[in-house]
Amino acid sequence: MRERVQAALARVQDPEIRRPITELGMVAGIDVAAAGRVTVGLKLTIAGCPAATRIEQDVLSATESVVGAGNAAVDVSVMTPAERTALTERLRAGRPRKGTAFTPESLTRVYAVTSGKGGVGKSTITANLAVALAREGLRVGIVDADVYGFSIPALLGLAGAKPTQVGDMILPPVAHDVKVISIGMFVDDPSVAVAWRGPMLHRTISQFLTDVYFGDLDILLLDLPPGTGDVAISVGQLLPHAEVIVVTTPQPAAADVAERSGVVARQTGQKIYGVIENMAGLPQPDGSILELFGSGGGAEVARRLSAGQDEPVTLLTQVPLSVPLREGGDHGHPVVLAAPDDPASLALSGVARLLATRSRGLAGRRLPFSPA
Repeated sequence: MRERVQAALARVQDPEIRRPITELGMVAGIDVAAAGRVTVGLKLTIAGCPAATRIEQDVLSATESVVGAGNAAVDVSVMTPAERTALTERLRAGRPRKGTAFTPESLTRVYAVTSGKGGVGKSTITANLAVALAREGLRVGIVDADVYGFSIPALLGLAGAKPTQVGDMILPPVAHDVKVISIGMFVDDPSVAVAWRGPMLHRTISQFLTDVYFGDLDILLLDLPPGTGDVAISVGQLLPHAEVIVVTTPQPAAADVAERSGVVARQTGQKIYGVIENMAGLPQPDGSILELFGSGGGAEVARRLSAGQDEPVTLLTQVPLSVPLREGGDHGHPVVLAAPDDPASLALSGVARLLATRSRGLAGRRLPFSPA
């Protein structure tokens, strides 16, 4: 009986860490009474764990699947400091206590999404790309590095969500299978402006990349603030191997501004992967496109940024103006989920499929073992 219950509990995952509770030391014991009633001891990571109710219910359901409804109980307690320390060490799995896991040797592809100016829909593009990538079966995370204008939590339905802190490790909230961290999760009033200068900004981005437990990601997206300021430079220093996706709008005048953000990325050693043109026209009932913001801007940015790179910068897609895209952002339900057949959704899903098929080669990278 005990072995069968243990096997059932191995299928229960912590919703924040995304690993079985049996691997995390969260099962304190399985007590089988003479009458066949089973009590499972469940140890939560911290008191007031936001996922406590869900975990307890999942444990009860898994146990009842073995012993029958009404024959199981869950005894909930909290890990001791020593047990939490053991958990964080287990999650780090030999990684250094400090320093980002997203090194050049990591198999995680890192994409920094940037723009020359605000208001081009960069955060909306980032949020939808992340969700579309998760739908492709990839493990995805977002660092909302737009400290002044954080909007990723609201776009993903995480307004008011708070990370869980276990020792010195931060567990990010999850939405639509995407792990998310943002400065907006640490301010009590989202209407209050964050007025920080360079050193504080650098320290914040560094902490997001160091102390937040994302686990083994396939892709990490960073939503950068517009322009060429402190955060863009810090990301270039912390993640020089990141690839950059530039978001722009169709008008040719926007090409000058968007080009600058790509140039700064290149100066820090990053490679520009591609350009996404947003607001690329409004489809009309007769099949024509009303070009409210002109045309050609995305292609022009890609052409200019191709200079100085071994491989040309491509125009990845043109995302049309879309009411469902805007509504999805307002309601925290991305258009790639809410309206998968919408033209904007199809354009973004196409980019996600392209990114999902790219793999990182092992050439020139240290492997986690030594020759015999």
